[in-house]
Amino acid sequence: MLNQWFPNVDGEKMWEATIETLYMTGISVLVTFILGTVLGLLLFLTSKDNIWENKIVYTIVAAFVNVFRSIPFIILIVLLIPFTKALVGSIIGENAALPALIIGAAPFYARMVEIGLREIDKGVIEAAKAMGAKTSTIIFKVLLPESMPALISGITVTAIALVGYTAMAGVIGAGGLGNLAYLDGFQRSRNDVTIMATIIILIIVFAIQFIGDRFTTKLDKR
Repeated sequence: MLNQWFPNVDGEKMWEATIETLYMTGISVLVTFILGTVLGLLLFLTSKDNIWENKIVYTIVAAFVNVFRSIPFIILIVLLIPFTKALVGSIIGENAALPALIIGAAPFYARMVEIGLREIDKGVIEAAKAMGAKTSTIIFKVLLPESMPALISGITVTAIALVGYTAMAGVIGAGGLGNLAYLDGFQRSRNDVTIMATIIILIIVFAIQFIGDRFTTKLDKR
């Protein structure tokens, strides 16, 4: 029956494209989570009335975050072509998409991390300070655990955005479902290929949302 509805769909090509999309999304989500958390912590800790209050550092980090999260992703890919070529050695393929995916998503996630950290009851932080806790202890024993539901919720939203980014990256040769939908689907007027690629992307998005919601609910102690 699938052959009747999707006569032009090559199962092997679709599977390879799905794996490429999952690869790009998985690697970029992992690095974005780490880098975005570091940037978010830096924004929070160097802001006014916080542990590392430093207006200069905060302004520099905030400017970096604001600039890169404001650039449309498709333009960012083009701007990063020289950097990508120097780093990866190519501007084609799934690995070539990773720098743009990470640089595009990490600042966006950093702001979500900062917002999550600001929601923590300041009394908890003050209590930790009063007990003589080191900054590292406050970060790893108070800030991160207390904000974890917000961090997981934020990375879920970011991961879904990254799936969309991979589709856009595919249009300029990064591989994945976006590339397949554009080259084999749109350019050859094979609507069934485009529809199948879209269905798989939707399944990936729903799966990410489901997993993210489960983890957020499990970690939320309220």
